[in-house]
Amino acid sequence: MTSRLSPEDQQRVDHYLSAPQHQVERQPFRVWRLLGVILLVVVGLGVLSRLLSRLVL
Repeated sequence: MTSRLSPEDQQRVDHYLSAPQHQVERQPFRVWRLLGVILLVVVGLGVLSRLLSRLVL
């Protein structure tokens, strides 16, 4: 894919992206951990709402 930037702008972008603060190693994305956290939040909020409804009613 060709760049729509001018060569000078592309050089500035390449220089910016090659800076050390943009070279951070990321951990692999864990789908099951995300689903577990979402499940815990939903269940926790459901339990909290049931407790609050018993206090109000």
